Amino acid sequence: MNKKPYISFVVTSRNDNHGGDMINRMKIFTSGLIHQCNKFRLNAELVFVEWNPLEGKPLLKEILPLPKKGNYLNVRFIVVPNATHKTLEFSNKIPLYQMIAKNVGIKRAESEYVLCTNVDLLFSDELIEFISKKTLKKEVIYRANRCDIPKDLNPDLPIEDLLTYAKNNILQRLGKSKYYPELVNTFGLLYKIPIYGMMLSLPVKIKKLLGNQTIQEQINILDTDACGDFTLMSKDDWEDIEGYFELEAYSIHLDSLALYAALALKKKQKILHYKKSTFHISHENGWEMANPLDKIYFDIKNPMLDWSTVENVGKYLIKNNLKLNLNKPTWGFSDKKFKEYIFEPGKEMIEIN
Repeated sequence: MNKKPYISFVVTSRNDNHGGDMINRMKIFTSGLIHQCNKFRLNAELVFVEWNPLEGKPLLKEILPLPKKGNYLNVRFIVVPNATHKTLEFSNKIPLYQMIAKNVGIKRAESEYVLCTNVDLLFSDELIEFISKKTLKKEVIYRANRCDIPKDLNPDLPIEDLLTYAKNNILQRLGKSKYYPELVNTFGLLYKIPIYGMMLSLPVKIKKLLGNQTIQEQINILDTDACGDFTLMSKDDWEDIEGYFELEAYSIHLDSLALYAALALKKKQKILHYKKSTFHISHENGWEMANPLDKIYFDIKNPMLDWSTVENVGKYLIKNNLKLNLNKPTWGFSDKKFKEYIFEPGKEMIEIN
């Protein structure tokens, strides 16, 4: 529908089918987003950062579903070449720098609001309907639960059928309850019997009202579980925190660090209702589904940020109301021009060099 998009969905991937059947998962994700934007008349853009694509293989624009005439979603592919990738440390070990790639997308997003998410998800109808009502606010971090579902999905099935299957086949739910984020275990017994959660969280809520919260109590409400799958803020707020920390290492915990940075700058977290969730198509090397013993060897082989370091940095930022301020002014490679392919419904592809 070619109106100015209300929201930009920012994702990244590459064309090597990494992670186990990634192409099918990306097809489901893209088809689902096109379908739901049409269903709820949500003018949006998908900013797809294709990082370090392999030569001799088709680019993702040649593989994935594209919008048709009358659709509500524009799709933009931004290609970050191997030459740029090789400027980063450990480029020989890490083929895709997920958070740096998402920063490329954040910087170039054209909407007022930006959702950083992933390419192996389906969104619940309730979630896209909520966004389509255009009630999002600045200075707010929106978080949604992630529900892991089995990987054996047929990308040729209607999206409505896939969503019905997803709702009925949840393997685990990650994230916190909007009603009592102060508690850790909100999707076990506390989830099934809400009165327990309400009673246990009452003392913390009273302290918050009285303004007596400790730094740790402020941190405890942060919904960091699988936050790389869904972190939604205004573009101004993303600019304010300078996107994700561009550490040249494996991306784990960098998504959580962004939440700490936002909280330190007084952004308010809003956890969405559990029905407004994402459905993550599970895969063998997914972090949350991996065997703990396998994670030991992964940790040894890959340069990455330790969780205790992230937590200590977060406490320091929040205690002192500081900006993280670790990225270069050119974060997101904002000083570079990348090849871009733009697909607007019913129009010829536009190629920008």
